[in-house]
Amino acid sequence: MMMYLAIDVYGTLVDTAGVTDQLAGLVGDRAPEFATAWRAKQLEYTFRRALMHDYADLPTCTRQALDHTCLTFGTDMAATDRDALMALYRRLPAFADAEPGLRALRDLPLRPFAFSNGNRDDLDHALEAAALAPLLAGVVSLNEARTFKPHPAAYAYFHRAAQTGGAETWLVSGNPFDVIGAVTSGMHAVWIKRSPTMVFDPIGVAPTAVVSSLIELTAMFRERMRVAK
Repeated sequence: MMMYLAIDVYGTLVDTAGVTDQLAGLVGDRAPEFATAWRAKQLEYTFRRALMHDYADLPTCTRQALDHTCLTFGTDMAATDRDALMALYRRLPAFADAEPGLRALRDLPLRPFAFSNGNRDDLDHALEAAALAPLLAGVVSLNEARTFKPHPAAYAYFHRAAQTGGAETWLVSGNPFDVIGAVTSGMHAVWIKRSPTMVFDPIGVAPTAVVSSLIELTAMFRERMRVAK
């Protein structure tokens, strides 16, 4: 039976730390710290808006998070530089395991969809720039649902948009909050733990499976299918 995969984009297929090099020319040695703070604030704003039912799209949250991070770091960054950083979100680098991992999945009865908070146009551009679009069955953007992960409505929307029809469905994500949201919404979920130092939130919800890269997904699913026969 066909299985469906909801594969996260930012932090799973493409690396949000890809802004660091350009940031180095603006904030110097503080670039890695700035990039981490920017990403954390971006996610915080999406969480808040989902809780408040006060939707604004991901680019808006990302720009507001950038403005907040500039204030926090005391950086008087020009609007043109902020625009250039925002444009990077449309061409973030793919993780090294993304392309070979997605390519290997094609040998199995799986339908892999990109599943993201991002706007559809931005996602299409980012996935094309990273050469990942041809390896996916489609793209599910939560902009169309006007909510964000990990709200339960986000995962329900994936089922409708991908037309899973009750088939077994797995989230694949490098973001623990996303994995927790999927599991509590009734999905299976794989956590991509790329670094041994990464920590999963200890709040009583565990991933269905843990792998260290997208390349390991194929072996994991092949083994599960073998055991299920």
